[in-house]
Amino acid sequence: MKRRNFIRTSAVLPLAGMAVSSCAVESEDGRDCYSGPVILGLNAYSFNNLLLEGKMSIKELFAFAVQTGFRGVDLTAYYIPGYPEVPPDETLFGIKKLAFRYGLAISGTGVRNDFTLADPEKRKEQKQLVMDWVVAASKLGVPHIRIFGGNTEPEGHSRKEIIAWMIEDIRECASFGKKNGVMISFQNHNDFIKSADEVISILKAVDSEWCGLMLDTGSLPQGDVYQEIEKLIPYAVTWQVKENVKTGGSEYPADFSKLISLIIKSGYRGWLPLETLGEGDPYGKVRALYQAVSRELSLAATGKTDA
Repeated sequence: MKRRNFIRTSAVLPLAGMAVSSCAVESEDGRDCYSGPVILGLNAYSFNNLLLEGKMSIKELFAFAVQTGFRGVDLTAYYIPGYPEVPPDETLFGIKKLAFRYGLAISGTGVRNDFTLADPEKRKEQKQLVMDWVVAASKLGVPHIRIFGGNTEPEGHSRKEIIAWMIEDIRECASFGKKNGVMISFQNHNDFIKSADEVISILKAVDSEWCGLMLDTGSLPQGDVYQEIEKLIPYAVTWQVKENVKTGGSEYPADFSKLISLIIKSGYRGWLPLETLGEGDPYGKVRALYQAVSRELSLAATGKTDA
């Protein structure tokens, strides 16, 4: 890295992971409350088109993350050569070594699965997809893999029945994840599952320490989005923090002051991956999102507010 780039990167790196408060009280639901940092990561989906079209390599993604100030990258499996098949170990270990040499953590990965399919054999294939990538995640040294609920509504089956399939499938994946040291992160994605209450009921039914929530701030269109987020935070093991939120069918810029306040109040510790969507230059959009969230974390760390 050239000297001027190193200096610029060094100036922002402290913002990427900071202890924003001590955690004096265990949360009401009994979840362990750790004293540690909230760490900003980059969700690779921010560069989805460039990565899928071969206009950006994983190496270039890692370099951008470091130069921007991120401490880790959530590397969705779509961008790993061979997906949906798992590539040879040589490929996985090459990515692992590359991240290590850049001083980055690969904070997570994810697959595109659907547990709402009516055909049990097709759902079995979807579970196998998750399990194959759990093994890949373990080889990459990745602590969690993100999964979806699904997005189909098969005729002749009640919503209750479909959710029951989903719960059983997620429970099996969590059990497999436990054997391989990889957590399953269920993402609220505004697909078949719409509300915070539905997400919570599924996670409670799965009832596994190896299954938690990837809290997607941009996929809670029902009700007050910040109230929905507050309900879900106790179940969050990781995030997708987006520049916009959805309410009542409309999209608005996220209130990061309010969001960071909720996160700190909850006692959440760990990765806070950022993701941008939509039109525009992804490089500029990611930098802007990083700066906006970093600023709120910095204010929180010093006990100041935006008021």
